[in-house]
Amino acid sequence: MVHYADGRPIGDLTLRTLAMPSDANAAGDIFGGWVMGQMDLACGIRAAERAKGRVVTAAVKEMSFAKAMKIGDTLCIYTHVERVGRTSMTLKVEAWAQRYLSDLMEKVTHADFVMVALDGEGKPKAVPAEG
Repeated sequence: MVHYADGRPIGDLTLRTLAMPSDANAAGDIFGGWVMGQMDLACGIRAAERAKGRVVTAAVKEMSFAKAMKIGDTLCIYTHVERVGRTSMTLKVEAWAQRYLSDLMEKVTHADFVMVALDGEGKPKAVPAEG
């Protein structure tokens, strides 16, 4: 059973992946840019489902790292659609590390991502109503 050290994640588990040596520096710490890239992928998945089509990242609001990830940790990304505008969505995103060979989950970072829905020509399009 998983033990959450920092409360519970907000949103739904959207992406889960293993941190590998190619994602780390010489000390074995995972690059923050790799974590951010995985968060962007997860937001793209969640936002595309909600928009029922193509989306792009428009902005990432303030991100700081509370804990480091190490090689072998499993990165778990949780997302929640917080707000839907006409063509954009704001998603709350949390990155958690399940420590290598452990049930311990620790929150690594969080941020708000703004995603924009696009039509077939790459122009902003309305996000459809839910349902």
